[in-house]
Amino acid sequence: MATAIDRKGAGDDEVRQFLIGLARGTAGALLFALPMLMTMEMWFLGLYINPWRLLLLCILNLPLLLFLARRIGFENIHSWSQALRDAITAYGLGIAVSAAVLLLFGVLNDQITASNIVAKIALQSVPASIGALLGRSQLGQRSDDEDEEEGEYSGETGYVHELFMMMVGALFLNLNVAPTEEMILIAYKVTPYHILALCLLSIAIMHGFVYALHFKGSHQLHEGQQWWQSFIRFTLPGYIIAIVISVYTLWTFERLDHTSLSQIMNAAVILGVPASIGAASARLIL
Repeated sequence: MATAIDRKGAGDDEVRQFLIGLARGTAGALLFALPMLMTMEMWFLGLYINPWRLLLLCILNLPLLLFLARRIGFENIHSWSQALRDAITAYGLGIAVSAAVLLLFGVLNDQITASNIVAKIALQSVPASIGALLGRSQLGQRSDDEDEEEGEYSGETGYVHELFMMMVGALFLNLNVAPTEEMILIAYKVTPYHILALCLLSIAIMHGFVYALHFKGSHQLHEGQQWWQSFIRFTLPGYIIAIVISVYTLWTFERLDHTSLSQIMNAAVILGVPASIGAASARLIL
């Protein structure tokens, strides 16, 4: 009898923790995605975005959420099946929050076709679902025991894992600014000297965020390790990832159509500034 009661208590506690995780995920989706939910360019994109590009973005978001959930799910994750459940839950929260907010703002009220409504919600659900997972790590209060338990996995800071977290951070911050017209406008106004300066600034910011400025959670150089070793191993690959993600998001949002190669590179470098900050910050907060 006592064993049955203990099991029931453990099950109730697990359900309670999961519901708390859902609440944090909803709060995270609102906190991280609200700027995009209130951006006019994101509303208009739903009217004309290429459906195949949107579908590709939504499909790619699934494995991204899966690996991110393995890192920070709604509760302590011990298997890939649990990570898959949390990834699907986060995507569902992203869709629900996006639909609810757009409906409350009246953005969906004037839509003639269902495809436009679906496109608008699908666009917003990608950053919202990422925010739902980030909500746990940023909004949750955990005890030292929980931190130690999570450290069994969180401590896995392998090279591929580091690069993946940079990609997540770059993509998330890019989604905030890539749809805006200002990216293209700046690309037309800058000179080659501006582009060079932005490249150097982005790389310096990335390296400074992680190694030089000693933020909480930043990486420390190992004894005997030279600064240029971490620079070549992490900072430069991280910046390349930021540029690739920038090109992809600009392409997805049809900001590169009918533009020259030089304009594409200018836009990528400009968007690479927030992308590099996002990539460096992801290594600190996730």
